[in-house]
Amino acid sequence: MAPQIRLTGRAAAAGLLVAVTGGCGLVTVPAATSTATAPPSLDGTATAPPSVTATPPQAAPLPQEQAYMRVIAKVLPSIVQITTSKGLGSGIVYDSQGHILTNAHVVGQAKEFKVTLPSGGLAREARLVASYPLGDLAVIRVKDTGGLTPATFGDSTRLRVGQLVLAMGNPLGLSGSVTDGIISALGRTVTEPQGAGSPGATITSAIQTSAAINPGNSGGALTDMAGQVIGLPTLAAIVPELEGTAPGIGFAIPSSTAKDIADQIIRHGKVVNTHRAALGVRVNTVIGPSGQPAGVGVAQVEPGGGAAKAGIRPGDVITKINGTPTPTAAALTEILATLRPGTQVQVELIHPNGTTRTLTVTLGTLPSR
Repeated sequence: MAPQIRLTGRAAAAGLLVAVTGGCGLVTVPAATSTATAPPSLDGTATAPPSVTATPPQAAPLPQEQAYMRVIAKVLPSIVQITTSKGLGSGIVYDSQGHILTNAHVVGQAKEFKVTLPSGGLAREARLVASYPLGDLAVIRVKDTGGLTPATFGDSTRLRVGQLVLAMGNPLGLSGSVTDGIISALGRTVTEPQGAGSPGATITSAIQTSAAINPGNSGGALTDMAGQVIGLPTLAAIVPELEGTAPGIGFAIPSSTAKDIADQIIRHGKVVNTHRAALGVRVNTVIGPSGQPAGVGVAQVEPGGGAAKAGIRPGDVITKINGTPTPTAAALTEILATLRPGTQVQVELIHPNGTTRTLTVTLGTLPSR
């Protein structure tokens, strides 16, 4: 069974447990200090203190370690912690004007935030510029722009499977954490489960990575070894049978998509072009006699849209797009997410009277809300 993709990098990151005994928390203890004294001998006289072996000099970093350290030194100053009343997440300093790029599920319904720089200091006040839940992206802006270090964004369309990458963020509130891995696959389409704190976005052209992504990582940076941000860590795969994340399977929104949306929000205060295709219908999943999903029921047809012009009507049940079955509304969304506005598709459907038909529909553009 294919793993269910579930949001794990959400803003409501679990609190970090600090414990001394019991549980599986992070244990913190002070560094031990001591003064060496000579133990007494059996006849009561002092003996010489034990010899101490000198610590060997630290080995020079290996070339790959040096490369990692260079990237971390370059990118980490651009990764901030975003705190809301519901939890925390990560963000990337986008420009010197105070814009911070993050995930929509990190900001949630909040309008005001606290932003902490990796260098520490007092948290800075920030406000929402705009959120784009359909693509799980958002931009906020800090009032105090002093000391901000904007990140450098790379071209995610030029990535290759096997490239080394680093994921940087604030998992479980551990600020400035870094994990490493490779690009495992490109061009994935994944859909978040809809629920509290999760907009249920469908992410297209997602980057699959083996770098660990944990709660609180969302909105941080996935970087290449040139120190360029090539994605935003957003999702991790969940295996329901294991009741936990699938190790080494995480997903990031590609930087080319993130930059396009961020630039639109900064310029217009909202997303004006989603670049996503739409049928022009509102739908719901239809359950068949067997109790299993059997298609997508059309609840409403938008006047003047592609579906209306092609003759699709409320009550019709869409069963296939270009020959690919659409048993659920989520399946239909994922297919449309891979297509472009203006594309013509073949839509197979069942009318309320039981007759079947195939219609040609010219896709429109999905609105941002």
